[in-house]
Amino acid sequence: MGKIFLLPVMGLFALCGCVGQADKRNFVEEGKEICFADPTVIRENGKFYLTGTGDNHPQGFTMLESEDLKTWHVASGDSVQYILKEGEQVFGDKGFWAPQWFKDDAGGGKVYFTYTANEQTVLAEAATWQGPFRQDEVKPIDGSEKNIDSYLFRDTDGRYYLYHVRFNRGNYIWVGEFDMQKKEIKPGTLRQCLDCTEAWERTSNYISDPIMEGPTVIKMDSLYYLFYSANHFMNIDYAVGYATASSPMGPWKKSANNPIIHRDIVKENGSGHGDVFTDDTGKYFYVYHVHASDTAVSPRKTRIVPLLMEKNKDGVYDISVDTNGIIKPKQK
Repeated sequence: MGKIFLLPVMGLFALCGCVGQADKRNFVEEGKEICFADPTVIRENGKFYLTGTGDNHPQGFTMLESEDLKTWHVASGDSVQYILKEGEQVFGDKGFWAPQWFKDDAGGGKVYFTYTANEQTVLAEAATWQGPFRQDEVKPIDGSEKNIDSYLFRDTDGRYYLYHVRFNRGNYIWVGEFDMQKKEIKPGTLRQCLDCTEAWERTSNYISDPIMEGPTVIKMDSLYYLFYSANHFMNIDYAVGYATASSPMGPWKKSANNPIIHRDIVKENGSGHGDVFTDDTGKYFYVYHVHASDTAVSPRKTRIVPLLMEKNKDGVYDISVDTNGIIKPKQK
C-alpha cells in the first residue's frame, strides 16, 4: 500500500463468504472464512486474539478469539466487538489499516495499539488488549508527512523502535527510535531499512512503483529479523521475505532464502503483510492474507502458517514455512 495506491483499498472489500468485515445481515455464520487483511495476532491467557484491516462501518477494528487458531468467535456476547472505533478520542475518519497490538511488559504492562488512519500512523492505549483503545491527545505519531504500516518493537535494553512505511516514488520501510513518554519518534534517528533490489520484490504481474511494507521485527540470539512484504498488494506475487541485522537500526542483510511466503510456496495468490506470533510452547507462526481467489483480490482472506527455524553454520536462523500446516481460520 502506498501513497498513490492507498486510496482504492477500502473500495476493494466486498462480502463473498467471509467474516471479519461487519456484515450487518449475518456477521456470525458458522463455517465462513475470516477476511482480515494485514492481520495480527496476540496471545493472552492461553487464547489467541485476531484483528486486521476490514470493511467496518463505522471505521475501526474488530476482534475474534480462538483457542486452537482454526476456529474463531467473537469474544464478547455482541455480534461485533470493536477494540477501536472511529469517534471521540480516536484519530482518523477513513482508511483504518494495518493494526498491531503492543503489550509493554516492561512499562507496567500497558497495552498499546498502533494502526494507520488517514494515511498516518497512530498509537492508542487501553487497559487490556480487548480495548477500547483511545488517545488522551488525538493526533498521529508523525503528522509532518504521510506514513503507514507501523510496528512497535521494544529491545532487550529497554529502547523502543517504530518501524513503518514512508513514501518516495514507492513504499519503503523506515525505522526510528521511539520515545514512549512523548509518543513520538526521536529527532534525528529516522533511517530507511531496505531498498527494492531483488527480482521477486518487483515483478511484472502488476506494474507499480517499488513497494516494501508490512514490517514485523523479532529478536533471536542477539540478532534481529525483519519480516517484510514486497510488490503491490494487488499483485499475485505479493510475498514475504526477511532480513537480519545486529542492530534494530540495521544495516539489514536480506536472506538468500527469500521469499519465504509466495504463491508458488503457499499455493494462493497475493500472500503477504502479516505478523509473527508464538503459541504457548514457543512455536512461531506467521499470520498473513491472500487474495480471495485466482481471479479476485478482495475480500482478502486470513491465513496462518507455522514457521520453521533452522540455525545454520553462521549461527543465523534460516526461516521457512511448513506448508503442510497452513491454517485457513473460520468463524465458529
